[in-house]
Amino acid sequence: MKGLTPKEIVFELNKYIIGQHDAKRAVAIALRNRWRRQNVSDDLKDEIAPKNIIMIGPTGVGKTEISRRLANLSQSPFLKIEASKFTEVGYVGRDVESMIRDLTDLAINQVKAEEAEKVQHKAKEIAEERVLDLLLPPRKEERNKVEPTETPLELVNKEQGKENTTREKLRKLLREHKLDERVVDLETTQRTIPIVEIFSGSGMEEMDINVKDMFGNLFPKKTRKRKAKISEAIEIMTQEEAQRLIDMDKVTKQAIERVEQSGIIFLDEIDKIVGKDTAHGPDVSREGVQRDLLPIVEGSTVTTKYGMVKTDHILFVASGAFYSSKPSDLIPELQGRFPIRVELESLGKEEFIRILTEPKNALIKQYKALMETEGLELMFKDDGIAEIAEIATIVNERTENIGARRLHTIMEKLLDELSFDAPDLEKKKFTIDALYVREKLESLAKDEDLSRYIL
Repeated sequence: MKGLTPKEIVFELNKYIIGQHDAKRAVAIALRNRWRRQNVSDDLKDEIAPKNIIMIGPTGVGKTEISRRLANLSQSPFLKIEASKFTEVGYVGRDVESMIRDLTDLAINQVKAEEAEKVQHKAKEIAEERVLDLLLPPRKEERNKVEPTETPLELVNKEQGKENTTREKLRKLLREHKLDERVVDLETTQRTIPIVEIFSGSGMEEMDINVKDMFGNLFPKKTRKRKAKISEAIEIMTQEEAQRLIDMDKVTKQAIERVEQSGIIFLDEIDKIVGKDTAHGPDVSREGVQRDLLPIVEGSTVTTKYGMVKTDHILFVASGAFYSSKPSDLIPELQGRFPIRVELESLGKEEFIRILTEPKNALIKQYKALMETEGLELMFKDDGIAEIAEIATIVNERTENIGARRLHTIMEKLLDELSFDAPDLEKKKFTIDALYVREKLESLAKDEDLSRYIL
């Protein structure tokens, strides 16, 4: 894990997310505490629990983006999942333990990719030798062509010398990419496994995987011959050899350790599992799910196909709009496991202007890059950007407030005609100003019923 200071973490988050300083500070401290915990004495290390966070705020203000960027910064296994997907144990549906299994799968793939990168050079060398064997198959000794003046051993040595010289010439051509277009017969391995569907209740997701593993071991691997260009053959063989060189026991051990020590789970829509007073029978997907979540968040051991995974030090970041409920409506035990609460602010015109222009992945930068592929230079004037932000604010106030996501619908509508006609336009420079924005969008923004459907 990178030892970034809280200020550096906030600085990195500012490149992509506008505003929400309190939320950025909270996650920066939580991430830094991870690094601090790794550097305390062993007797205290296990005692320090992560301080889980609840983010409260309307949709489209940056809750998910903050967590995703945080995971990228720390190179941590990161899983975003909607709390509303889960059902109480005993009912058909996903159980809460499945998110730990999903996180472990992600970590396995992450570590596997890193290990594959380490053995890439060696794998490419082996793949190169395999391609050379295809181009120049090893010779068999031709005893019936032995000349009387030479012993069989002398002849074999001479033939081997010629073969080695030819092989090195081919290797040189191969490395210079002069043989890339030549087609060879490639033999690849494939495993055919019967399709097995498991109709199961909660906690049974692993069963279908174990059945596949069992069948995979019963049925032998089959080889399939196909024709491929040498450039493609080297790529396929390199991947095959890299998989063979990876030590899966080491990968599994590292991945489980990474999940346990630095895993991040983002629980979206946690307000949807707040129980409501109802006289119409049990509320399966609400309070029961909270009770099931409690041991996972508190710290327990979950069985996965890779082994046992402890959840004691996984960081949980929950978020919700809490329109019709409040965090205090969660069961008290679960509230206690989320000690940090951060309220995110609604976005207005000034924030929208900054969102359109400042981040590294700003919407305007994205649309400019898309139009450049058609040879069209798109220019946005300041008054045009301000007008887009103004319309987004008005529509959010009059209809549902979906935050910065409103900018996506407005930009698509604004540039709809231009995107369609771009390949055929003779004029290769186009300026978006306030007048153009008003022409395209003002009538839609003013008509409340129409803007509900279109914007």
